[in-house]
Order: sequence, then C-alpha cells, then structure tokens
Amino acid sequence: MNSSSDEKSPSTVTPANHRHIRKVAVLGSGVMGSRIACHFAHIGLDVLLLDIVPLDLKEEQKNNSKARNQIVNNALKTAVKSKPSPIYHQQFLNNITTGNFEDDLDKIASCDWVIEVIIERLDIKKTLFDKVEKLRKPGSLVTSNTSGIPISMLAEGRSEEFQQHFCGTHFFNPPRYLNLFEIIPHTTTDPEVIQFFEHYADLFLGKTPVLAKDTPAFIANRIGVFSMSTIFQLMNDFDLSIGEIDVITGPLTGKPKSATFRTADVVGLDTLIKVAKGVYDNCPEDERRSTFQIPDFVLTMEKNQWLGDKTGQGFYKKSKNEQGKRVFLELDPKTLEYKETPKRTFDSIAQAKSAGGLQNKLRVLSKGNDEAARFNNTVNAMVFQYCAHRIPEISDELYRIDDGMRTGFGWKMGPFEMWDTIGVQEALDQMTSMGFEAPQWVHSMLSSGASSFYKHQAGQRMYWDIPSASYKAVPGQEHFILLANRKEDIVWKNSGTNLYDLGEGVLNLEFKTKMNSIGGEVLEGINHAIAKAEDEGWKGLVLGNDASNFSAGANLAMILMLAVEQEYDELDIAIRQFQQTAMRIRHSSIPVVAGPHGMTLGGGCEITMHSDAALASAETYIGLVEVGAGVIPAGGGCKELALRASDYYHTNDPKIPRIVEVFTHIATAKVASSAHEAFDLGLLDKRKDEVVINAKRVIAEAKKKVLELHNNGYSQPPIRKDIEVVGRSGMAALLSGLSGFELGNYATPHDITIAKKIAYVLCGGDLSMPSKVSEQYLLDLEREAFLSLCGEIKTQQRMESILKTGKPLRN
Repeated sequence: MNSSSDEKSPSTVTPANHRHIRKVAVLGSGVMGSRIACHFAHIGLDVLLLDIVPLDLKEEQKNNSKARNQIVNNALKTAVKSKPSPIYHQQFLNNITTGNFEDDLDKIASCDWVIEVIIERLDIKKTLFDKVEKLRKPGSLVTSNTSGIPISMLAEGRSEEFQQHFCGTHFFNPPRYLNLFEIIPHTTTDPEVIQFFEHYADLFLGKTPVLAKDTPAFIANRIGVFSMSTIFQLMNDFDLSIGEIDVITGPLTGKPKSATFRTADVVGLDTLIKVAKGVYDNCPEDERRSTFQIPDFVLTMEKNQWLGDKTGQGFYKKSKNEQGKRVFLELDPKTLEYKETPKRTFDSIAQAKSAGGLQNKLRVLSKGNDEAARFNNTVNAMVFQYCAHRIPEISDELYRIDDGMRTGFGWKMGPFEMWDTIGVQEALDQMTSMGFEAPQWVHSMLSSGASSFYKHQAGQRMYWDIPSASYKAVPGQEHFILLANRKEDIVWKNSGTNLYDLGEGVLNLEFKTKMNSIGGEVLEGINHAIAKAEDEGWKGLVLGNDASNFSAGANLAMILMLAVEQEYDELDIAIRQFQQTAMRIRHSSIPVVAGPHGMTLGGGCEITMHSDAALASAETYIGLVEVGAGVIPAGGGCKELALRASDYYHTNDPKIPRIVEVFTHIATAKVASSAHEAFDLGLLDKRKDEVVINAKRVIAEAKKKVLELHNNGYSQPPIRKDIEVVGRSGMAALLSGLSGFELGNYATPHDITIAKKIAYVLCGGDLSMPSKVSEQYLLDLEREAFLSLCGEIKTQQRMESILKTGKPLRN
C-alpha cells in the first residue's frame, strides 16, 4: 500500500526476506523504459533513467550535459504527455533523475535494482551487462524487461553472484494500467530473488506476479499471440469481416474493446509478427507451430508499412465519407482494399447480448450454430487445446496462464476460467467433435470426479494441480479479500446488494446493480448494513466490491422517469433518502470505510466522501459529474465540498479562491485521473483517506482500517453546524466569469443555468454576508436546486442522451 498520509513507503517497509528497494536504475528510455520509470516514481522510489548519448552531437555540444541527455529527456517528456498518463500525479516526476550511459552509468552503484529496457538485440544487451556487472553493488538485483530473448542467454558469461541476482521481469505496456508482471528465472537465479519479486510486485508495484518459465514469449505473449494468430488463420474459413470478428472477440466474450484487429493496430503489426516469428523459429516441437506462420495478406501489410496506428493505417484506416464525416474503414483481406463494411446481425450475438453477465453470454455463444457462434467456438476450441498442451512447458500451474491473460491482455476471464464457465465436459465434447483433442490430464481430471479446473472452498479459490491430481489453494490469497470466493459468508442480501461477514466483527456491503448504480435497493442495503452493525455489536462496515468500477453514480433512469412524469414529490423523497443515507454513513455509531476503485462517479463519489475513511485504489477515477446530466450533485456532494472548503479556510486564506476551485471542479464535471489527483480536487481528504497501489488489496486494507478505527475508540462524529459560507460576495465572484464563458461558446445557456445553481448552493444561498450554516441547511439547498433543474426540458434531454448513447449532450 502506498499512502497519502504517514503510511510507510516502499523504501521503509521490510518484506519477509529483509530486502529493501530504495533506488532503481532504468536502462533505456524508450516507450517501455520511460513508462516503467514513471511507475517506479509514482510508488515513491528514487529513479535513475539512463539512455545513450546522441550520435550526431556537434563538437560544441559534446560537453553540454543538456545536449548529451537529449534522448532520455525527450523520451520522458513524450511519455508524460501521452494519453492516458503513465504517472499518477506530476509531482512524482521529481523522483526521476535522467542521465546517459557514458557519464552516469556509474551511479547504478547506489541502486538496489537495475532493470534493462533497451533494444531487443542480444549483442547490445550483453555489452551493456558487461558494464553493469563492473559497476553494480554486490547483492543488488539486475533484471531484463525483454519479451523475446531467453533469460539464460542473457545470463551467459556473467559471474555466479550476478547470475544469482539476475532474472527477467517483464512489464506489459502501458505499465501503469496492465497489471501483469512476469518473473522469469534462469537455472541459477537465487530462489530468494524470485520470492522477493513475487512479494514486491504484489505489495508495492500493484501487479499480479506470474512466475513463467524461460520459454519463447513466456506465458502471456505465447498464449495471446497464439489466439490472435488463430484468428488470422481462420479468417479464410469463415464468412466474417474484420469488424464482425472484432465484435465477437471484444467485450461480448470478455475481451478488451480493442478486440483482435484493433489491438493489433494499437500494438503494431510489426511487433506481433516479431513475436509470432520468434515462437515459430524457436519452438520446433510445438504441435501448433504452423499457426504462428504469418498469412500472406499480413505479410503484404507489413511490406506496405500498414502497421497500424504508428503508420496511420493497419487493419483499420481513418477516413471521411462523402458527407465529410469521419469514418473507420476496415481492410478486406481478400482484396487488400479499405471500405465501409456494413455489420450484419447474428442471432447468437443478439441472444448473448441479451443474456446478461459474461458467464451467460459465453454459454449462449457456445450453444449457437450460426457463423458467428461457430467462429467463436472454433477459436475457443483451439485456444483451450493449446493452453492445456502448454502445461508443463510454459507453466506447471494452470492458474498462472489465466493470470497472465487477464492481467496482460485484459481478458475478463483466462482460458481455463472460460472453459469452466462453458463446462469442462461440454467444451471437451465440442472440441473433440471439431478434431481438437485435449491432453490426457484433462480426461484424467474428469475421470477422477472433478468437473472443473477451479472451485471455491472455505473462502479460498482452489485450482486443479496436475502432478498431485488434486485441488490446491491458489497461493497469495491471504493478502486479499475476494468476495467471489466468499459467497457462503453472505449474511443478508436484497436485489441490489450482498452483505458479507468478513470476520473479526467486520461487515462488507457489495453493490451488484448494473455499473453498481445507486438506487433504492442500494440505499436500503447501506441502511440495513449500518443498522445491523449498530444493533448487533459489529465493529464496523466496509463498502467495497470486486467489480471493475466502484459505482457509476445514481440510478439515472429512475430519476429521468420521475422527472418526465412530473412526480416531483416522489423525486423529492428519493433525493432525501440519498442524502439521509449519506449522512447515516457519516454519523453512524460504527466506522464505515469505503473502498473506491475504477469509476467512482456522482453518487459513488458522494458515498465515498461521507465515509469515515476511503482506502482508494490508485486507479480510482472519481468525480462529481452530475452537470453532464443537467443537474447538480445532491447526495451531499455540494454540501461536502462546501464543508471541506470551510475547513480549509481555518488554516488557509483568502476564502474566495478556494470556493472558486470547488465551483470550477463541479461545474466542469472534473474527474480525477488517479486517487492521488483526487486529493487536489478535494474529493479525497488527506486527513483520513489513503491510497492502495494494488486494487485487489482494497477490501482487505479497508477492513484493517475499520478495525483500526474501532480499536482506537471510534466515536460518532457530531453533525456540523459551523460551516463557513461566503454568501452574496462569494457568489458575485463565481458568477462574474460565466458570461465570458457563454460568449466564447465555452458554455451553453443551460450550462450557465446549472452553474448558477451550483454557485448558489456553495455560497450558502442568498445570504447578505459570510455566515456559519449547518449540514442540513446546505443539503436542503442542493436538493431544491436539483429538483428545479429536473423540471427543465434540457436537463431531461441530457439524461436521455446519457442513457441512450452513454455520452453527455451539450445543449
């Protein structure tokens, strides 16, 4: 955990094996190197980023340090400007020192870990390691981020002590967002080093460590590129366009939005070809070796430099139609021409989409018999077979393959998890009918009476261990609380929530609505959980879940329905219930700790702000975004930011600039791009909230926080009646700039209407002078403003747009 307050940083926490990482050297500042340096920097490490001296320096530049560091400095600047950002907050760039191999390589003597991220050429890497070995301090770790060169070849010729502390540590790009961290030892790597990296990757890097064998492409690229190569090879056998295949192999089946061909364009076709060729050349015994052969049309694309985004065209190409509208053209592999391809409808896809939930979608597709379903089932059969045959070649344990694909390629389920979902026997029968035979160990598992690769037992996830022919616990679970493993611990539920007993007297309320939106069922769950904890002597409550996002906000469909039908009394009751629930969270007699992660928007943000503490995942995108729906925050969001601004006044003046900041954040629907940025926006509070680097640890850390608050003598906070608001003078300052925004077309008239409501609430209404008001006073103001805006046609149009398109309407 990396904290915003006084928690220990990675340099001061002592892991089990007593090794410390205080300073890291990153050798190579290319796309991966610069971003790896950023990731190290934003977890609090001192980072030395080095690269070569430019080869074309003029004579007068050769003694100029700025000129000599031009490559590394430009690379870092480029990385920082990229979207999405590789770093949590700009302040962490102060942790990075740049230099070059000629002048600064000796500085690695002060580093605890040296990671090489230079060009994928064995000779160049070995030359650099010759220098590193002479300069590094004994006992320091040295690793390579190579994705294609065997680690054993890089270790050749090195001293015994160097080899003991050397292995592969493979990040995936972008390092901030992809959680895979492959650890690849060679035969002489010290086991303590491997144990350390597994521990460090989880706790400090926020990654999922996957122990891989030193085989070509390791685990994730071996399976991921096989899957993509399979799709390339199957295209001629099915009457499907590139776009149609991307629909099948995208979110519908638990893959990223970029699916297959869009992913190839983003990664670069040349990169995929290189990995595929590496496997083909170096795996002569692979029974599916021919799958890695590059089809002719892909080789033509490479020859034409149609490599994807980096060259402006690949499987897709941006263009404009006759009306001047921007369109995405897709490649026809048969003609190698780009064209707009109309998307056909397939019954299996329509049925899967309406099935709800990834598991149901996969089952529906597996039973389909149209072209789309047959394609999907053939791909699955080949991938399932290939993964089963890769044990024990690339991994001894099947869960590592699933971990690699989920965290490296962004799959929602790994291949064995998908196989389980469809049904091991059912999928096996389908595979056999297609001519894809699974290895004997799968048949033996089924013959033993086991029917799945995974099962849950006593709150743990168990996997089928092939050598022992028995289930074993997936290691490392003791650090996490995964609700999916604890269904037997549910003590109460309704249609929108599950309430879990986490042990040690702590409850956890899980939201389970679509996008974890907050409606009546969730509010009922929160109130029931708090009442149960208070009445039955529980120590406290965690608001946390395992979903991709904490909460996308209030149930907008319900609000729109009530607004359109002019049921303002019902709407008033609903808003009051939300406000009362937020205040119940704040003023309950037991500690309530939130575990935000992913999208934490609108009502999800308000729930988080009213908790006694938030243990937020570093990747928390939190904000009050209600203006996009034509309203203002009314679940206590405006009240809470006015309160925090008031507290800020006591130690920081003048008052007006702070309220201007708060007003701007709400009026522009500003969303923090990380938990660290949320402190700047006032959405997280440094007095009570903390950042957790590994999202999988959020619930466990939140539970610890509940126990800490309880054990330190938690007392119910009083309702605040001392909130300083600035009245008319402050409102005038906020409104003075609005006309300029409207004239400059930065704001529509309806934007101005909403902004005026925000200003009115934040300043305390029509008060003639600065005054002190209560929380309830501000809650009443924001509720009244919300209700008045719901009666506006333009607000209803904004709500309808978001519900229909997912995009805000600027009207």
